[in-house]
Order: sequence, then structure tokens, then C-alpha cells
Amino acid sequence: MSKPLTILIGALGGDGGGVLCDWIIAAAHSQGLGVQATQIPGVAQRTGATTYYVEVMPGRGPREAVLALNPAMGEVDIALATELLEAGRMIFNGFVTPDRTTLIASTHRVLSIGERAAMGDGSFDVGRLLRAVKERSKSQILFDMEQTAEESGGVINAVLLGALAGSGKLPIPDTAFEAAIREGGKAVDTNLAAFAFGRGHARGELEQAVREHRKRQAAAQGVEDLIERARSSFPGASLDVIEEGIRRLVAYQDRGYATLYLDRLSGIDAAIVRDVARHLAVRMSFEDVIRVAQAKTSRERLDRVRAEVRAKPHEPLVITEHFKPGNEEIAAILPPWAAHWLLAGRKFHFSMHVRSTTIWGFARLRFLASLRWWRPHSWRYIEEQAEIGRWLEQIRSAQALSVELAREIAESARLIKGYGDTYKRGLDNYRRITAEVIAPALAGRMAPRKAADAVANARVAALADPDGESLDRTLAAIAA
Repeated sequence: MSKPLTILIGALGGDGGGVLCDWIIAAAHSQGLGVQATQIPGVAQRTGATTYYVEVMPGRGPREAVLALNPAMGEVDIALATELLEAGRMIFNGFVTPDRTTLIASTHRVLSIGERAAMGDGSFDVGRLLRAVKERSKSQILFDMEQTAEESGGVINAVLLGALAGSGKLPIPDTAFEAAIREGGKAVDTNLAAFAFGRGHARGELEQAVREHRKRQAAAQGVEDLIERARSSFPGASLDVIEEGIRRLVAYQDRGYATLYLDRLSGIDAAIVRDVARHLAVRMSFEDVIRVAQAKTSRERLDRVRAEVRAKPHEPLVITEHFKPGNEEIAAILPPWAAHWLLAGRKFHFSMHVRSTTIWGFARLRFLASLRWWRPHSWRYIEEQAEIGRWLEQIRSAQALSVELAREIAESARLIKGYGDTYKRGLDNYRRITAEVIAPALAGRMAPRKAADAVANARVAALADPDGESLDRTLAAIAA
């Protein structure tokens, strides 16, 4: 007997998972295929997705087969996820398997409640997620479907349907999926465009266009030689992160800063260079008022906001920026002597509302953004470069003892982010872990494997508790 083709869909609220399921059912019915679907409600906001389970019986009518209502572990042929962590949930729950499952997922992230509430950088490691996706599924179709939806003017569920059609895993022609979208009667033209984009990505038709775009982007930034240097110096598995780091740091500061980035990665073990490169790019592009002004006045940001609110080209758009700078934010861009004087005084903040879509508001922000040339002379820049240098030296020293220890030290960079109190707490916790765990380990007073576990446990404790009590207990246990 023929077995049904099983499809599991994980969608966040607002991603249109129910509509996607309806499109698949309508397309299957149009081809005379037996089909059945069930919905498993999720939790509100970002603590859980709504899942949909569909079974399609090739060549059989609906009365000739008994179809299941729920997915079974190890028996899913196609898994669809509108966000990367939802693909990870499917893998964790055993529905995605390397002997059977084709995984089709968007690579963009929507942070969960736990990730947003965590101390420091609580976001799940995207690199590990992608490794799990590639190791635990038979085949994969992965790309940023949110960006594709924006480019096509459609929505993510139509992109996902196009990727499903492009995979060729269902005995349903493209025309049947397109007819289902038309029958739905909502935003037909934009959904068909998004469907075509998704199908093109799945079939590799857009890969060359993407490569050409990135080549033009590199040429515009004048970093082709830096990217070529990266490709000749680092393993292929790390190049996506390193190339993005180069582009990020050129936009953040200049070519010389991106060159420093590559210089700093020299000598890092190939097994961990991807992880180090990711954290290093983030640490080198630390947040200050210059960076905020750059982001607020970028053309890409204005286009994105217009797309999000669906403003037509002729319609006016008003954006009001809310700022609350204090002495710490101001000190960050002052020379060290002035910063120390300002920080020694009483803390203060003041509220500002700036309309960045007016000439005066935009000009104020562009003036701040133009101070990139001054950044290397600022107190925050000098402090950050010194901290980064010490962190990299710890990683290099740890490599001689254990790659895993070096990896955990690299991951400790997750503690340091933002500015103000968040930055201070993270930096203080990092320094405590350095003094009480990392330094003894590098001095040979702890076995490398135990040291790696100790650094990981201390980092997790620091991220879990803003009051520091969990870190106190963990460090006391390690010392004992």
C-alpha cells in the first residue's frame, strides 16, 4: 500500500500558518488527492508556535485510506518552519530525522520571551541551530523568508508555500498551488509574487542573483580584497560569518577597522574560528550614540519602516525617535579624561523626542553619525579595544590546552552587550569569571575539561540571574 506524505508546519502567530495549510489542502484536492489536516494550538506571543499536521495520500481518494490526526516521531516527510528556532523545536521533539525529513525553514530569528528576558545576550546560538538542522535532516531548503517576503511585497506563508512547491516533494504542480492562492482571494498578486520568489530560492534559480548582488555590494564598499583574503585564510564553513563581519565593520567604522578584524582572527583554531568571528564582529561594533544615529538614518531602515506600515511612495511618513541619554552614554564618546570626570559625578538622564523624518531631526542624527572619525579617540572605544585584546589573548592561550576551553571562553563574550547598567553588569560578571575561573585554568590549576565546564556553568549562571546570586553560588561551588 502507498503511504501518505506527511507534512508538519510550525508557524508563529501572524505568520499565516492556517492559510498556508488551507492552500496545501486546496491544491491537493484540485488534483484528486486524499488529504487531511489537524491544528494544534500554540501559546500566545513567542512562547510556542501553532502547529499544523497534514497527510496527503498520493493517487487515492479520501475514503480509501485512514489518515492520522497527529505527527509521529520519525515519521515526518516534510517539515515547514516560518522561523529558525521553530525548526529547532521540531528537531528536539524528534519529528525531523536524517533518514527521512526534508526541512524547509526560514533562517531569520524572532526572539522568544526567554531570550528577550535573559541577562546579556540570551539569544540561542544560530550557528548551533544551523548545524543541528543540517545534521538532523535528510535535506534542507534554508533562506531568509522574511526578507524574501519584504522584497516581493508578500507575506512569509506564501514564500514558504513557494519553497514547498520548489522542493518537488509533493505530487502537486505549481499551477495548483497558484490556483489555491487565487481562490483564497486575499492579496492575490503579492502572494503570487512571494510564491514565485520562494519557489525560485528552493530551485536555486536565485542563487546566482544573490551572489552577484553580494559582489556588487562588496565592490561598492571597496572590500573585495578583504573578502578574498578571508577566503584564502579561513575554512569555508566560517566564511559566511567572516564576510558578514567585514561588511558590518566597514559600515560601522571603515576599511581599516575591518582589516583589524581579520588580523585579530589570525591564529585562531579552525574549529572555533567561526564562533570567535561572530562574537568578535559584535564586540567590535559595540553600541554607542554614533552607531544608533547611523542606524536611525540609514536608507534601508526608512525603506523597512515604510514596508512594515505599508506606506505608499506618495504617502507622508512620520517617525518619532525616543531617546533617554545619560552621563554614561555621553561619556562613551568623550575623550578619556573628560569621560572620567563626567562618570565621577552624579548619574543623570534626560528624555528626547526627535522626529527623524523632518529636516532638523534628520540633520541632528546625521551629525552624530558623521562622528565616526572621532570614535577611535573616544573613551568607550579605547576601553572596548583593550577588553577585546585581553579576551582574544585568553582564547589563544586556551587553545594550547583545550579547544573546548577556548570555545567556552569565546562564548563568554555573550555577557557583554549594550550600554549603561546592562553593559556594566555584564562586564563585571565577565571579569569575575575571568579572575575566578579562566585565569586559574590558564595557569594550569584546573584540568582543561573541568575548566571548560566551569566557564560554561558560570556563564549560564550569570545570564540567568540579573541579581548575581546564581553566579555567586556557582563560583563558590567551583572554588570549593
